[in-house]
Amino acid sequence: MTEFKTLTFTCIHFVVAFGVTYLLTGSLVLGGLIAVIEPLCNSIAFYVHERVWHWVSTARVLNSTSTSQTI
Repeated sequence: MTEFKTLTFTCIHFVVAFGVTYLLTGSLVLGGLIAVIEPLCNSIAFYVHERVWHWVSTARVLNSTSTSQTI
């Protein structure tokens, strides 16, 4: 189910990116380029966000573990 949800969300993302760009510019070419480039950039940003989130979560767990052991 998660894979299907991810696929449908990606399709919606492409359609929205294309539609907004096309409405703003009237260009099919720009609409197509933005529909590809923007979600790709978003995916990279999401990956970085997830890595940072994991690092912060791990640091908090380690910090709380070391604090509870010293008490």
